[in-house]
Amino acid sequence: MGHEGNVIQELMVDHREVEGLFEQIGNQAADAATRRDLADQLTMELVRHSVAEEQHLYPAVRRYVDGGDDLADKEIADHSEVERLLKELEGCQPDDARFDMLIAELKSSVTAHVRDEEDRLFRLLAEACQAEALHELGDKVRAAKKTAPTRPHPAAPDTPPLNKLLAPGAGMVDRFRDMLTGRGKQG
Repeated sequence: MGHEGNVIQELMVDHREVEGLFEQIGNQAADAATRRDLADQLTMELVRHSVAEEQHLYPAVRRYVDGGDDLADKEIADHSEVERLLKELEGCQPDDARFDMLIAELKSSVTAHVRDEEDRLFRLLAEACQAEALHELGDKVRAAKKTAPTRPHPAAPDTPPLNKLLAPGAGMVDRFRDMLTGRGKQG
């Protein structure tokens, strides 16, 4: 399944891609350079995904789902924990014993978050929201991921309106840094 369709389909594709990156990292124990590249790719995917959810998914959950404020707040708290771990991982080399510990902790946190979204939040949103609105949200999420930051910014705002105002600028700076360093370029 490619990146298209409604917001739920879009985010589930992201979830499968992240699961695949965790698997690849686990399979690269001997090659530190490849593990670093995969960890950078994982970070980029998770940050873009989180920013897009915070800009568009969680405001929709707040608007359409009964009890949506509590659900959105819990998911944003999960993102904060993941972003903290990503920031720590960013400064850690693959041959450092903490690298594997951080990857394991990150995988556990992300897996629990994904299960919660897929088993509960997505179902509630699909029940409360019209198909057309879900498709519009999918388009907005795809657009947000194109301008989102690619590096963790734990101190950045995670709710509208400030996150929508500041994320594109941070994203531009991150993508420029990535271009200069070759970060995120596989092969």
